[in-house]
Amino acid sequence: MNVDEIKAIVKLMSDNDLTEFKVEAEDYNLCIKRGGGKVQAIQAGMVAPAFMAAAPAAAPVAVQPIAPTPNSTPEPVPAAPATPARTINSPLVGTFYRSPGPDAMPFVKVGDKVTPESVVCIIEAMKVMNEVKAETAGTIKDILTTDGTAVEYGQPLFVIE
Repeated sequence: MNVDEIKAIVKLMSDNDLTEFKVEAEDYNLCIKRGGGKVQAIQAGMVAPAFMAAAPAAAPVAVQPIAPTPNSTPEPVPAAPATPARTINSPLVGTFYRSPGPDAMPFVKVGDKVTPESVVCIIEAMKVMNEVKAETAGTIKDILTTDGTAVEYGQPLFVIE
């Protein structure tokens, strides 16, 4: 059996959503199994090149650690920040708005101090405007989304320290 015949079998398997194909003959045995996007052909007990049913994924890159030289000293590890940054996440799916109206000032900007009751934005869902509160005290360090964009449940909106 040649490679073109195996490719034709693989195409038939893909077209008919088959996961396994076996042929046993006097001079060869052929077993093709599909799973996880890969198709492998095994002929006469040897593994043939893998045929991909879908676009090939990037091969993982092996990372080799760098061994320290005998006379080198280890690099100092930077200290952790004094207060860890947290995020304010979207409580629902909808459209993110930084201000109560098109011409109004934003609820908060980078550097503003907030309390747990501070409104930081509005998320519109099904024509209902939902105020989002900080729920923690701190300072706004970053705004992670832009005005008028769709947000998902749990998506980080603000970084707060």
